[in-house]
Amino acid sequence: MKTRITELFGVEHPIMQGGMHYVGFAELAAAVSNAGGVGIITGLTQRTPELLAKEIARCKEMTDKPFGVNLTFLPSVTPPDYPGYVKAIIEGGVKIVETAGNNPQKWLPALKDAGIKVVHKCTSVRHALKAEAIGCDAVSVDGFECGGHPGEDDVPNFILLPRAAEELKIPFLASGGMADGRSLVAALALGADGMNMGTRFIATKEAPVHENVKKAIVAASELDTRLVMRPLRNTERVLVNAGVERLLEKERDLGANIKFEDIFNEVAGVYPKIMTEGDMDAGAWSCGMVAGLIHDIPTCKELIDRIMTEATDIIRGRLEGML
Repeated sequence: MKTRITELFGVEHPIMQGGMHYVGFAELAAAVSNAGGVGIITGLTQRTPELLAKEIARCKEMTDKPFGVNLTFLPSVTPPDYPGYVKAIIEGGVKIVETAGNNPQKWLPALKDAGIKVVHKCTSVRHALKAEAIGCDAVSVDGFECGGHPGEDDVPNFILLPRAAEELKIPFLASGGMADGRSLVAALALGADGMNMGTRFIATKEAPVHENVKKAIVAASELDTRLVMRPLRNTERVLVNAGVERLLEKERDLGANIKFEDIFNEVAGVYPKIMTEGDMDAGAWSCGMVAGLIHDIPTCKELIDRIMTEATDIIRGRLEGML
C-alpha cells in the first residue's frame, strides 16, 4: 500500500507505533520496523541522553529499517536535558522524530537540518494547523478514544479526522481506536494517510512489558477505561484498576480543590511497577478504548501482516463489490 506516509518515511506499510512510556524500547521499535511499519523508541523513558544514545544503537543492531524516537516536551520546574536528547537523536542517525506535548518549534531547526522528518502529536485541528505552520512534516491526530492524553475537547475520530482532512495540507496519521484492517481502511476513508497504534502494540509478543499487562488488555472491554486528572486539565485515559478507583474517589471528594500532590501515589512512579513488575493495581497507566478490539497477543509481524491483508480484502472485496 502506498500513501503519503509510506512515501514520507520510506516504509512499506502506513502504520506507526506510538511512543509509550516504559513500552517503547528497542525490542518493540525494531520489531515494528522489521514488519514494515515505523517503530518508535520513547525518548524520555531513557533517563539520560546517554542512555537514549545506547538505546538507539541497540535498535540499529536489531533493524536496518527506518525507526523513530518520540520526544515529549512537558512543562516542568526541572525539565529534562532536551538539548542532550536532541543531540543523541541526531548523532544516532535517527531520521524520524515524533514530538508531543508542548510546541516543538524551538527544536525544529536542528532536527530539520539533520534531515529528520518530524511528526507532531495533536488532539485538535487547531494544534495540527499550528504544527503544519511551524514546519512539521506530518501530524498524528489523536481522537477522544485514544489512550493517554486526549486533550480537553472530547472530539472522537469520526469527526476529528475528516475535519483534519478539510484543513491540513501535510500528511496525517489517525490515532486513537486503531487496531486492525478495519481501522486502517476507515482512517484512509476519513482522509488520513495511515494510522498510529499504541495500545494494540502493547499486546504483542515483542512488547517488553510484564505478561500481566498484555493479559489485562486482552481481558478488557471497551468499557474498562476511565478519564483521570480532568479537574487538573491534564486528562488521561487509563485502564481501570484499584489504583485508578482510589484516584477517582479523591477527585470526587476534593472536587475543584484537588492538587497534583493529592494523587501523587496513584500517578508518580507507577509505570515501572506496572510495566516491569506486573503490579496491575499500582495506579494509572495509559490505555485506549481500543482494548475492546484486542483479543490476542501476536508478534508485530503477524499483527501488521494481518492488518494489511484485512485492509486489502475490505477494499478489494467488500467495498469494491458494493459499486
